[in-house]
Amino acid sequence: MSRFRVLQSSTEEDRRWFFAADIRAGLARRPKRLPSRYFYDDEGSRLFEKIMRMPEYYPTRSETDIFERHGAAIVERFGDAPINLVDLGAGDGTKTEILLRAIQARGGDVRYVPVDISEGAMETLTSGIAERLPGVEVEGLVCEYVAALRWLRANSADGRRSVALFLGSNIGNFDPIATLQFLAKLRAALRRDDQMLIGFDLKKDIPIIERAYGDEGGVTAAFNLNLLRRINREFHADFNLEAFKHHGFFNPISGAAESYLISQVRQEVMIRDLDLTVAFDEFEPIHTEYSHKYLRSDIERYARESGFVIEKVFCDEREWFADALWRAI
Repeated sequence: MSRFRVLQSSTEEDRRWFFAADIRAGLARRPKRLPSRYFYDDEGSRLFEKIMRMPEYYPTRSETDIFERHGAAIVERFGDAPINLVDLGAGDGTKTEILLRAIQARGGDVRYVPVDISEGAMETLTSGIAERLPGVEVEGLVCEYVAALRWLRANSADGRRSVALFLGSNIGNFDPIATLQFLAKLRAALRRDDQMLIGFDLKKDIPIIERAYGDEGGVTAAFNLNLLRRINREFHADFNLEAFKHHGFFNPISGAAESYLISQVRQEVMIRDLDLTVAFDEFEPIHTEYSHKYLRSDIERYARESGFVIEKVFCDEREWFADALWRAI
């Protein structure tokens, strides 16, 4: 059975307002900044799908390897009680489907609860999972992550525990302070002994990281530049994409792969719908993304400081990526 409910749905007008506010604030800063969450219009999503298939981009394949190798061991640690498997930022559900099949194989009682802010994406995901795994109950929630966990906590009359998933390298997009704030909010929305499986991209040789975020074929550059193309289209701006260049590198001080768009000339850009003119110096950057990488000690510290204990850390064969199973205390 598949269904989903809308707990919190922003209108197109709301989304445009927030995007406009972030453009104004970000391009007034020094250094200038545009949030990475705006990468994903239709073209951005298509380009990211292409990135995930590139040989240089290891995170998706590494986490898939973890689930294929250790899926049975992971779901065994979920226990035998009925659970809500809460998939925060579920995407297309491909990796989570490996875990759902492992739960089915051991006869577990699971309700799959994907969470996404997009109603359209939720319709596609829930119907697809219901078709491929007809024995799994699916109940999607269209809302922000913490709102979903709070709703589940308030509506778990059947006594199900929650196991929250935060997969991929999504946690890496937060800076260290925001990471702790986010994890603390998730912990507050969970009950004691609920669990969370969270993905961490581990630190490794710097050239491996830099190739993943700056492929020679230029797909990553096109993905980054598409953010300016989106602003041109949605706000009638006149960014000249030829006048900006993608630059990505791993910063050992911040511990993150960082992405920038560098103005190649001194220029002014008009954003007509915002009645805004933005001046750029030659070689001035716009920061667009952090993707933090982690040590094992970082995983232990974040768990401890946000109210969890580590039950087990599962790694891929090369130990480039980790999925850590935490329990709320």
